[in-house]
Amino acid sequence: MTDPLLSELLDIALEAARRAGELLRDGRPADLGVAATKSSPIDVVTEMDIAAEKLITGFLAELRPDDGVLGEEGASSAGTSGIRWVVDPLDGTVNYLYGLPTWAVSIAAERDGETLVGVVEAPMRRETYRAVTGGGAYAGDRPLRCRPAPPLAEALVSTGFNYVATVRSHQADVAQRLIPRLRDIRRSGSAAVDLCDVAAGRLDGYYERGLSPWDLAAGDLIAREAGALTGGRPGERPSYDLTLAASPGVFEPLQGLLEEFGAWHD
Repeated sequence: MTDPLLSELLDIALEAARRAGELLRDGRPADLGVAATKSSPIDVVTEMDIAAEKLITGFLAELRPDDGVLGEEGASSAGTSGIRWVVDPLDGTVNYLYGLPTWAVSIAAERDGETLVGVVEAPMRRETYRAVTGGGAYAGDRPLRCRPAPPLAEALVSTGFNYVATVRSHQADVAQRLIPRLRDIRRSGSAAVDLCDVAAGRLDGYYERGLSPWDLAAGDLIAREAGALTGGRPGERPSYDLTLAASPGVFEPLQGLLEEFGAWHD
């Protein structure tokens, strides 16, 4: 990597994610409980989400005090440098609450709305996914590449569900209509991990409605740098309405079905 700014941002993101991952893995209390709820009583925040975000934002403030920050648990500052960090301190909180292993720390750095660096730390997998724009995607030192595209009928696709009952009911209807058209559907509970699994060739595709910037910023870059296509509705970027990542060849037919089935609305 020849750009010193990108190198600096990547090193900072890797270290912040490593520290937060260690805190979450090693500091999880045996009696971990819900600290707050968000969109519904089952959309939870734990004390560890909050602690991890404080660790990350404090670390970023020490090294790059002029940068902006957008964090899931409330961290928000505009900054003056033109760089903004987009932070999900614990993606997959319900998994973490229940002791399931699929959760991650997601950190991205962006400028002018474009993601420059993305890191997803998955401590229970012992994997660190990373990407720099134009520089490829890696898990540790292993280059990542999405799977060669199978026919849609042989594609393994992951999705996620909202925590609001009326919204998830429609999402279930969409999934029910998709299942006969695919090999199968998975649901991991972590958008960041799903996007990295597309990058690593463990999934042929992933889609979800209702993601926020912190859910997708790092994973979207990692998937794209691994050769996947990403987007939302036809002609649009990934957004709250719809986020989609898939191997070329799977992306367009899957996007077409999601549009037909109304996956982009409640």
